[in-house]
Amino acid sequence: MSKREIIDFIMELNRGAKPEFLAQFSREELDTYLEHLMEVDLSEMALSA
Repeated sequence: MSKREIIDFIMELNRGAKPEFLAQFSREELDTYLEHLMEVDLSEMALSA
């Protein structure tokens, strides 16, 4: 996945994230953050079920 695609996914999960801020980070850092956001999103879905 490209850095741009990772940023797009992050912005879908974290609507407050700004692309110009996220662009400052490496692809690896963004990938780690996206994984964290997906884990949080899954746990929130499990709690609301």
